[in-house]
Parts: sequence; C-alpha cells; structure tokens
Amino acid sequence: MTTTSPGTAVAPPQLLLLDTASLYFRAFYGVKDLREAPDGTPTNAVRGLLDMVATLLARFSPSELACCWDDDWRPDFRVEAIPSYKSHRLVEGSQDKEEAPPELEVQVPILRRALEAAGIPVLGAPGYEADDVIGTLTARHRDRLPVGVVTGDRDLFQLVDDAAGVTVVYTAKQGVRDAEEIHQADLQRRYAVPTGRAYAEMSMLRGDTSDGLPGVKGIGEKTAAALIEEYGTLAALREAVDGGDPAIKGARRSNLEAGAAYLDAAPRVVLVAQDAPVADVPLTLPREPADPGTLQQLVETYDLGSPVGRLLAALGIQP
Repeated sequence: MTTTSPGTAVAPPQLLLLDTASLYFRAFYGVKDLREAPDGTPTNAVRGLLDMVATLLARFSPSELACCWDDDWRPDFRVEAIPSYKSHRLVEGSQDKEEAPPELEVQVPILRRALEAAGIPVLGAPGYEADDVIGTLTARHRDRLPVGVVTGDRDLFQLVDDAAGVTVVYTAKQGVRDAEEIHQADLQRRYAVPTGRAYAEMSMLRGDTSDGLPGVKGIGEKTAAALIEEYGTLAALREAVDGGDPAIKGARRSNLEAGAAYLDAAPRVVLVAQDAPVADVPLTLPREPADPGTLQQLVETYDLGSPVGRLLAALGIQP
C-alpha cells in the first residue's frame, strides 16, 4: 500500500523521472538471485531494474517517463566547492572512479542498452549528476504536468513542491512496489521543515556523511530544522549571525561563524541544477521498441525474456 499524507491534494504524477543509479544499485543488492546469462554474466541488476520500471508503469500509469543518468557522478564544480564531496566512495588511487562491485559494473551497459532499445529515454548531461538532470527536467516540465521523482536518495526531497505538483516517490524504505509518495506534509512531520527548499537548507546545516559534507559543528538535524523554522531561510539565519543577533550566542554562534566558508560553498553542492544541458527530447511512452533487433539480441544473449516481456507489457507494447 502506498503511504501518502492525509489531506494532501496533489495530482498523481504523469511524468516519472527515475534516478536510475539509485534503482539499479537497489536492484543489485535486493535481487538475491545471481542468475547468470549463458556467457556467465550476472543479470540480477538488469532484471531487477526492468521489473522496477514495469512496476512503476503499472502503479502510476504515467504518460511520460525518463531514466536519468550520471554522466559524472562527482562533478568538478561540486568537488571544487567542497573537496570532500563523495571522496570516500572513490576507488583507492583514483580521482574519478566510483567504487562499485564488478558484478554490478558489468551489468550497467547492458541495462542501459535494454532501456534505450525499448524506447525509454535515457538522459544525462556532461559534467552533471542524475540529480541535476532530474532537477532540470522538473523545472522544464512541472508547469505542464505533475512530476514524480523516483529515488532512494533523500537529497531530492528538495524538489518536493505541492503547488507545482512535484512529489518524490521514495524507494529506500519500502522498495518500488510500496514506495512512499513524499509531499510537503511528510517533510513537516518527519523533519520539521515546510518545503523542499527548507529541507535542502536544513541539510546544509546538518551535513551529510554519506556525501562527505561536514555540516556545521554542533548542529544536528533537529537544531538545523529549528533554526530554519525560526529564521525562515539559511540566508536570514546567516544575516542574523553577521548582524549580532543576541539570540544566537555561545558555542552555537562560534560554530556558525567558524562554518561560514562551508556555508558559502554548500549551496553549490547540495542544490541540484535546474539548467543542465539536458537534451530536449520527447518523453512520451514508446508505442513500439526503438530498436527491436538489439532488444531481441539482449533477450537471447542474457536470457532476459521474462523481464523484457513484463516491461513491454507495462508499456502496452505487443511482443
């Protein structure tokens, strides 16, 4: 059963934007059947991802869909702002290669080819992460139709906007089939912040060890949320610190002053781009495979008949 907020009146998403890496990592670790293709290639992430897309199509019946891609998982502009950004995920001795199981790495090109051959847009942008592709497509299309961002990453909660019809379909806790739809009321209930932007500013103050963001010393999630609630925005809080607001004193003042350089840089890292150079292509669901020959080759080479069949059925395409 889908969990939603009581009283929330947000139209069901008609455009689904998939954080593809988030989903295929989940598929890799969640699909325990490490069945191999005839040539010995593992296929659990491929099969799992295709099944996830089919499940999302069946559940939401969107009219449009895009799989958003990390052309650069650790962009230079973010590393220049905060050098520790995702540094703990680097392969030892590398400056740009993300540590990932080889059994997953070999499957990523296969699953991309399968999506593209089926006719589903796979969109990235040079020098940007999938999050930025999602932010850009959301900004581009949200005035036209309701948007659902499918991800297991809380960073994208910053895009939640009830008035604009933008929700996050959050897969981290309950998987794709029973993923929660996150609205502003959920942000208020869980994190004591009223909007997606407030969530982002709270997370800048709090930091995020999973992304290598230090945050401001001594300020955890509850304190960060309380400060955003009291001052309205991070900019207003910082103005209060600089202006000598007597309500901010002692260690809290010292820590906020010491964290000024970090807070200068944090928005460039935390906020997703809304103007990445993402190709402007139709996102409507395909009526037939874009490359049936390649799709059939993948089915035969990697024994993907069942998941490809389920995906095509969910798209309404006759095999």
